Amino acid sequence: MSTFDAMALAKEQMLDLVEVSPKAVPPVCRIMDYGKHLYQQSKQLRLAKAKQKKIEIKGVRLGLRTDTHDLEFKRAQSEKFLRQGDKVKIDIVLRGREKAHQDLARKNLQEFLGGITVAYKIEDQIKRFPGGFNVIIAPAETTNN
Repeated sequence: MSTFDAMALAKEQMLDLVEVSPKAVPPVCRIMDYGKHLYQQSKQLRLAKAKQKKIEIKGVRLGLRTDTHDLEFKRAQSEKFLRQGDKVKIDIVLRGREKAHQDLARKNLQEFLGGITVAYKIEDQIKRFPGGFNVIIAPAETTNN
């Protein structure tokens, strides 16, 4: 059908002539209500977005001199976050002259990770940042997908 005839037919039906496949020879067009089509597409996108699982990154901050009771509390928090399916970013913050003891900070962070009883996977290895070290861990179940 010629373009002129297709446009006349679309105008007669009070609809739009929409080019579906411009690279085809001849180009493929469809007569439809374009506004309704856009609305349905946006509705499908909203539904797909609502069904997505949102994974948050929770944060736990430690210090070089954090007491054992506080470490146990923070370990329990980390385990709770992992059970909920969230990723956990664990920071060990070094202040002032503590920055000279980077080996102790790395060791403390590894001991903290060793004490976590929930199955996890290290997603981002222990990295140095200007204020100390951090590591990102994720639940073992979600990383097997």
